Amino acid sequence: MFAQSAFVPIAIGFFGLGTGYFVWGGQTFFGWPKPSPEVGRTLGMWGFWMPGFMQFITGIILIIGLTWFQVFNNPSKDTTNALYMAAVAFTAYGIHWFALAHRRYIGSSAEPDAWMAIAFLALSVLGLVVFAQVSDIPVAILFGALSLIYLTEIFARFLSSNIAGRLVGLWQLLTGVWLMYLTWAVVLNFAVGAKWWL
Repeated sequence: MFAQSAFVPIAIGFFGLGTGYFVWGGQTFFGWPKPSPEVGRTLGMWGFWMPGFMQFITGIILIIGLTWFQVFNNPSKDTTNALYMAAVAFTAYGIHWFALAHRRYIGSSAEPDAWMAIAFLALSVLGLVVFAQVSDIPVAILFGALSLIYLTEIFARFLSSNIAGRLVGLWQLLTGVWLMYLTWAVVLNFAVGAKWWL
């Protein structure tokens, strides 16, 4: 049995996803830089490493810490079991970003993403329900924002709508801002004992 750890690695995943949403959402919403094969490859690389790898590694650390080593299991906290949802989400979103990044890097069609968005809308709503039930409102807000992204993505892809596509970019940018807040809150609360809303 390993010692309990308060240092849940969620800030890593938050920062990675937030960076991805700034890069992808900014390009989608503002149209800068203009789409080109070179820009697509650069977006693919950012998508693979930041939201892809950083979320994936966070999810793997969480699931191993919860199951194999029980280092994040704290019976005195109601939110411990909600970390299972976080582990599932970080892992799934990380792998999803690997696929999105590879698609963007090689310049393949984004149309099948319409079907992917249905599954990730379901996962996002599930996260919203779980974190709302344990009264972790900041993370519930995050999953609500993710739900908006994937709901809008469904319309953007199925209808080939540029307006809905730009709206996806706007939701990504706003969610990126919230993710940076969450990153700061987690790090400052753990590192210096701050009391940011979390």
